Amino acid sequence: MNVFYKHSRLKQYLKDGTALRIETVINSPKDLRVNRRLENLPELQDKARAVNAFLLETETAGQDTVLVSPAIERITRPTVTDDGRKAPALRFGDLRVQALAGAIAAMLFTVPGITNRTLRGLMTGLLNRPYSMNQASYDLSRLARNGLIERVPGRNRYTLTRDGLLFASFYTRVYDHVLRPLMAPDRPNAPPELATALATLGRLVAGHVTRARVPTAA
Repeated sequence: MNVFYKHSRLKQYLKDGTALRIETVINSPKDLRVNRRLENLPELQDKARAVNAFLLETETAGQDTVLVSPAIERITRPTVTDDGRKAPALRFGDLRVQALAGAIAAMLFTVPGITNRTLRGLMTGLLNRPYSMNQASYDLSRLARNGLIERVPGRNRYTLTRDGLLFASFYTRVYDHVLRPLMAPDRPNAPPELATALATLGRLVAGHVTRARVPTAA
């Protein structure tokens, strides 16, 4: 995998089929907002190592997604931030929300971060319709209020938080690998094990709803 940013590059590959290796090449210190001069080398090394660590954290979070997660439970309904602002819900299955999850899951955001412009480019392709600057600003705002992205200090650029990685991974995986194959008429039926599991889940949910229902007054 190669990630290019301005004059620099990050490369990840399997060395000799046994070890995962990351090579970060900084051809211009200015790419990481570091001045040129030998005394700035420690700062440049620290930032380059942070880039490597963030890539690994991104990949690790993608493997650790679980169904029951406080982050997933929180973002699926409207909440209020600590400073009193409303955080709109990001409901699973909503077309724009699914496209948003797919967009921020793109590995190209791992190193350079997310901007209004790059988000618009991906969302336009995923939705197959125009996606305006105002729509991108709104979506970036609700992602930030839900704690899924955080702004880079002093810049109009955002990076994913760990909750954001879980959101992107969970929403895209369940939709792409479970729901879409099950609903596609031109694909084979789901494996018996998956069909049985879904049927069991349906019965449990239906039973819970029945038990929780308040009887109507006579």
